[in-house]
Amino acid sequence: MSTYQKKYKAEGKKEANQIDESEFETAGVLNTLEETASRSEKWIEKNSKPLFYSLVAVVVFFLAFLGYTNYVVEPNELDASNELSFPRKHFNEAATAGSGIDSLLNLGLEGADGKYGFLDIADSYSGTSAGNLANYYAGVSYLQMKQYDKAIEYLSKFNSDDEMLGPVALGAIGDAFSDIDQQEEALEFYEKAANKKENEFTTPLFLYKAAQTAMSLKEYNKAEQLFTQIKDNYSKSDQGRDIEKFINAAKYAK
Repeated sequence: MSTYQKKYKAEGKKEANQIDESEFETAGVLNTLEETASRSEKWIEKNSKPLFYSLVAVVVFFLAFLGYTNYVVEPNELDASNELSFPRKHFNEAATAGSGIDSLLNLGLEGADGKYGFLDIADSYSGTSAGNLANYYAGVSYLQMKQYDKAIEYLSKFNSDDEMLGPVALGAIGDAFSDIDQQEEALEFYEKAANKKENEFTTPLFLYKAAQTAMSLKEYNKAEQLFTQIKDNYSKSDQGRDIEKFINAAKYAK
């Protein structure tokens, strides 16, 4: 009687043809890195001239920018700032003069004796801070001379984030529009002035002007809202005194 003998594999031994997969993975990664490095070297070698020229271009641009700043912009700023002293002197004199104000303002605008006025500075130094400031002085000068179109033109060219000058310039445009009876535009610029930079002086002042203009336009809801802003946030300002009567006037006018 024959017997079936079960065969067993010896434990702990691998098949002769069995290979550790991690060896393949490591070899594959190394091959990939070598191929990538080789391609990168070839690409750099092939494009070395364009890369070099690009680097040179960046360096040249940087040096040109430094040169322009040091030898053009800064001297220009200094020259423009120095030029402002002559017209500003006449502008300041006009502010305290009892008479002859227009002639002083004109000297400030036009210049004299070979000295630049605000108009020259605004034109010749348009990219400088002093040139920008010259637009403000020119606009305010024209406003005082009742040349409202020119006042609006030059004040509109002025741009500033200064806490006082920014709002005051916008408010001056509002005044110019108000004086030529363009109340819708005046209201727009008074609101812009009030919202430009929040502070205890210009904000309540231009909120009040905006509210009064809204009253003249019979926009009573807007007027009430603007007067109420003064009451809620600027009750201690000059415009905040007796503000309740203005709020009530707007309410009862509806």
